[in-house]
Amino acid sequence: MMNLTPEQIVAANKSNLETLVGLTSKAFAGVEQLIELNMAAAKSALSDSHTNTQTVMSVKDAQELLSLQASMFQPLAEKMVTYNRHLYDIATASGQEMGEAVESQLAKSQKMYQDLFDNMAKNAPAGSESAVAAFKTAVSAGTNALESVQKAVKQAADMVDSNVKTMASHAVNSTKTTAKKK
Repeated sequence: MMNLTPEQIVAANKSNLETLVGLTSKAFAGVEQLIELNMAAAKSALSDSHTNTQTVMSVKDAQELLSLQASMFQPLAEKMVTYNRHLYDIATASGQEMGEAVESQLAKSQKMYQDLFDNMAKNAPAGSESAVAAFKTAVSAGTNALESVQKAVKQAADMVDSNVKTMASHAVNSTKTTAKKK
């Protein structure tokens, strides 16, 4: 039987370390985008607050105040929907990048173990063919199951993404319709 060589172990550890560094960099990039989004939202909120305060200070009667409040609601709702959409996009992109990196590393690991198993099977003692065939079948079934789960997760994520975008679009359209009625 063939065992892992020190070179194979070092190569696997190096690959795992590179993947970890890559994932950490992607996580920091996502956090950086989130900070930028929150800073932009805070600046916008501060500016809007100043403008709205100035406008409210110039109101002459209660009717004008009510009308002003109604006109402020739509832009606020649209900004909240836009903020949430950006937040969702950052989370989705970060998750997708990390998922791709993990899938890539998993594929490399599967190939390494498959190669190792193939080498061990070639050197197996006579009479162990049925055990080797059973093990190959089990490994193949496990690989197929993992691929099916990955496809199902991707389909579910795509469906959630589509639904979130549809809901955001409906929310913006609803605020516009409500504002027009008033």
